[in-house]
Amino acid sequence: MLGVIGGTGLDRIPGLSIQRQEHIATPFGAPSAPLAFGERGGELFVFLPRHGGDHRIPPHRINFRANIWALKESGVKRVIGVAAVGGISHNMQPGSIVIPDQIIDYTYGREHSFFDGDFRPVDHIEFGTPYCEQLRGELIDAATLAGVEVVTEGCYGATQGPRLETIAEIRKMQRDGADLVGMTGMPEAALAKEAGICYACCAVVANWAAGMDAEPISLEAIGQQLDISMESVCQILMRMDMR
Repeated sequence: MLGVIGGTGLDRIPGLSIQRQEHIATPFGAPSAPLAFGERGGELFVFLPRHGGDHRIPPHRINFRANIWALKESGVKRVIGVAAVGGISHNMQPGSIVIPDQIIDYTYGREHSFFDGDFRPVDHIEFGTPYCEQLRGELIDAATLAGVEVVTEGCYGATQGPRLETIAEIRKMQRDGADLVGMTGMPEAALAKEAGICYACCAVVANWAAGMDAEPISLEAIGQQLDISMESVCQILMRMDMR
């Protein structure tokens, strides 16, 4: 089964028939919302809004472990994490849809692992390639079928939030090699890998990061851009093989 974790701007997927919602209990507490089980062409599909059904959970308060655990328990083997991000590199302008291949983690204080010494003994996953290359390829192929242009690689810089970044912070991230900046990419990607889930990110550039444009960041403009871009994301998702 394919699972989709929706971020800012994606709280539903048009065209999918939702059959039921289910509350999944986990050892780490409740997920962000009940899992929505849908169907498309006879194939099952699971959707989870990362920030909750009413979008009230800030990035640093998301129960990432519960979210990934619930999806795993539901039989999901592949997960696409949809995320709204800011653009840093010149080819990551607002409206771009990016399938990143690398990530830098700037977050802190989050529960980053199932291997915490209490729930599971310590283990060290290989994380040189943080995203599943097979699923990344499927996303790129689905975008081609949908006629949606995507950027096929890039480095996602995951920050703490919920505030946006300073210009100096973005300059540092640029020097580090980050092409995008978002607040939810980690520990979601690492937890998925620990759980044995094939995980990829579909990042939607909603705005230029701080200092990358002469105009200050406008939350209204971000919302307008997401309304437009998420339609393209839905077209890509509808072209995905759900099995």
